[in-house]
Amino acid sequence: MDYLKAFLVGGAFCLIGQILIDKTKLTPARILVSYVVIGVFLGAIGVYEKLVDFAGAGASVPLTGFGYLLSKGVREAIDQQGFLGIFTGGLKAAAGGITAAVFIGLLVGLIFKDKDKS
Repeated sequence: MDYLKAFLVGGAFCLIGQILIDKTKLTPARILVSYVVIGVFLGAIGVYEKLVDFAGAGASVPLTGFGYLLSKGVREAIDQQGFLGIFTGGLKAAAGGITAAVFIGLLVGLIFKDKDKS
């Protein structure tokens, strides 16, 4: 049942994104940034945590989950460090994912040769 819930919630995020691409003039980059901002907002008001508890990876893996992770990190850092936690919490919470993305990007860049589009 957990797999089904994750599939349905993650699929709903993808469906909404595809509808936005097809029916609006928003670029994919703006939609992706909007997803992160929505995740931050829903995480800040405490709604997204309930969705993560319900859907697991279906809610924590998409970009909205990244936004939620940032807001959660900031909230925890504010509790521990006060005002300075606003600046450090998000990066501390997402450091593992950011590091993995940069490392994998570097590795792929070293292994494969780039080609001109022409």
